[in-house]
Amino acid sequence: MKYYFIGCLVFLMSCSKDYLEKKPYNALPIEDALKSEADILVALRGAYASLRNVDLYGRTIPVLGDLMADVTYQSLSNSNRYTFYNQYATPVVDGNALGLWTAGYQTILRVNNIIASSVDGTANARQYKGEAHAIRALVYFELVRFFAKPYTDDPSGLGVPIITTFNITVKPKRNTVAEVYALILDDLSKAYSLITQTTNSSQFSKYAAKALEAKVHLFKADMANARTAALDVITNGGYTLVGANNYVTYWQNPAPLSNKLETLFEVSSDGVANLGFDALGYIYSQNGYGDMICASDLYTQYAATDVRRSLLTQGIRSGPAVFVNKYTNIITDRDDTKVLRLSDIYLIAAEASLASNESDARNYLNAVATRRDPSFIGFTSSGATLLEDILTERRKELAFEGHRFHDLNRLKRTINRSTDYPASARTIPYPFNRRLLPIPQAEMDANPNMVQNQGY
Repeated sequence: MKYYFIGCLVFLMSCSKDYLEKKPYNALPIEDALKSEADILVALRGAYASLRNVDLYGRTIPVLGDLMADVTYQSLSNSNRYTFYNQYATPVVDGNALGLWTAGYQTILRVNNIIASSVDGTANARQYKGEAHAIRALVYFELVRFFAKPYTDDPSGLGVPIITTFNITVKPKRNTVAEVYALILDDLSKAYSLITQTTNSSQFSKYAAKALEAKVHLFKADMANARTAALDVITNGGYTLVGANNYVTYWQNPAPLSNKLETLFEVSSDGVANLGFDALGYIYSQNGYGDMICASDLYTQYAATDVRRSLLTQGIRSGPAVFVNKYTNIITDRDDTKVLRLSDIYLIAAEASLASNESDARNYLNAVATRRDPSFIGFTSSGATLLEDILTERRKELAFEGHRFHDLNRLKRTINRSTDYPASARTIPYPFNRRLLPIPQAEMDANPNMVQNQGY
């Protein structure tokens, strides 16, 4: 495994003996670096900051989750970012795939050190370690969904390497998908039990961890546990859905929230700690690069009275286009990247309730749909039609946040893209080898035990 280490808190070096045992002058062993609650807090802040990496939630994760599906496409007039993904022609040397892999394992290394720290026994230490478990679960969830076939395809298939302790000499094999999901769920169980404090949406809370658990169960097609976890959040979390009257204001606010309005967890950026021109909003805004455009067939699904349509604008860019205005803060305080929202959890509850209680499924679906469009009286469908209504609502509600690609993969559905996309990449069947990212060539070169994904 190739790691790139940032900061002394994630640097662990073995000491050599000559006549004296020496410690490196520019780094500390982990047992010396993390000796107090304050040390762990600094390390935890570093772990949260690493989620803002351009190839994690800074930009690549949310962009690819829509671009590789049927939500956004790359304008013909573009800055040449993510072109390979628009065309489904990603090479093994692609920089974004390498960046996602490397930054993901950097973040895992940081939280591993926190989890392994000997500081324990206090409420704060338990809180910090609980958040570290949640971060590790989140990153592994992204890695296994991007670099491996879905759990619903083959739980025993190749996942990604599980690394929980630092060893600079290790050259790990890929664990199975099932093993990675087991680690994720174990981490989330520990996070839920350890976290007792709630600050704001830029840090994992108890119910943010439970919300992620609901999503993980959904991706396993474990509907009973997905429903249980989702209802725990809905019933006990104290979070409220955004209404039509404050929806635009909600998206225009670039700061974390402490009032439990909609956002369970987001990756924070501000006027100082941000990615500048590489921030997520810049690739959407027509005052920035403006490369990513709303798919024309998605735009037509929003009724004129749907408040979500107010964040989309028709215009001209190499021809007629629909511009995305969900991320408008690109000058000073950049927009946070929303990772877990309550509307997603309601829609998970809806899908997970289908088999056991269709009335509940409709109620959870309509809780979202009627809030976004006050003129809509609600869905009355059942059976297979109700499932399609739920999935359509997921596409509309979570658009431009990076969810659709993974939904289509877990359901093993063909990706049918509109004529906005290159002709050769409009119909992406399942199975299709390139509906996952390549293991980076740099990793393949460094690790003889690594196995490349089929098709690369």
